[in-house]
Amino acid sequence: MATSLTSRRKALSQITLGGATLFTIPGSLKAAMADASHNFTFCLNASTIRGQKLGIIKELEIAAEAGYQGVEIWVESLRDFIARGGKASEVRTKAESLGLKIEGAIGFSRWIAEDKTQRIQGLQQAAEEMQMLADAGCHRLAAPPAGATSDLQLNLDDAAERYRALLEKGTEYGVVPVLELWGFSKNLSKLSEVLYVAAGAGHANACILADVYHLYKGDNREESLQLIEGKVMPVFHMNDYPAMPDRTQIADKDRIMPGDGVAPIEKIIHILHKKNAPVALSLELFSDVYWKKDPLEVAREGLSKMKALVQKAVMN
Repeated sequence: MATSLTSRRKALSQITLGGATLFTIPGSLKAAMADASHNFTFCLNASTIRGQKLGIIKELEIAAEAGYQGVEIWVESLRDFIARGGKASEVRTKAESLGLKIEGAIGFSRWIAEDKTQRIQGLQQAAEEMQMLADAGCHRLAAPPAGATSDLQLNLDDAAERYRALLEKGTEYGVVPVLELWGFSKNLSKLSEVLYVAAGAGHANACILADVYHLYKGDNREESLQLIEGKVMPVFHMNDYPAMPDRTQIADKDRIMPGDGVAPIEKIIHILHKKNAPVALSLELFSDVYWKKDPLEVAREGLSKMKALVQKAVMN
């Protein structure tokens, strides 16, 4: 088996010599070529090239051309594609043809809001999004505390019941809502809060989405990630941050490429690697600096920097 896999890798390296790919490598073969020294795959969150307003199909094409194994799409982009006459199933077909796995989607339904009317509407919105995502071949939906970012501190037991309701809705469509930590929010900015709500939901599909920037913004210590079982955190958002502005003033727009700032990324990757469970490292940036550049160049730069950090981290 080892000899066979080595031969395939050698043959493919010759076929793609000089950067000229002669054919599209199927997703199954990409998986076979994955680096066995670590448990990570590399994913492009469409936010990173969203400012170029390319549309969801072009975003998929760029992710594949840059060499990513997966993507995170935005619900808004999928809605826009459908509004223009496209079908969600076409996104699924396109991703499959490119050998990409749609690891998740970014949406902002107000499922956790304190106001009951808003919460019901949020669940309805989430249901509509989950139907579209299922048709698009996406089986995870980010579930941040949208609708509760500026409220007084929520009762965490109430939040757990609301997350369970969202999880139950997800089972109807085969889409798992992933509880997301938002560092700037008055609720679920702490990993301890997110863990409590996920555990309190008492549901087999409960899982967590964390992020280098949001961990810092919420004043969390990376060591806390050790408390999370590997399979409960299938996707992790990758980015970095500069020393200034400080934690209280820093914002989404200040995120920079992994390895270009002061975040303890190698330590974080090392912790995730020790879990020995599959994790998609997803590049998520929101900067005009990158949105003004060629999107393929940005995607390639991000992938290269993530791979370099992973190699350093797993050797320690």
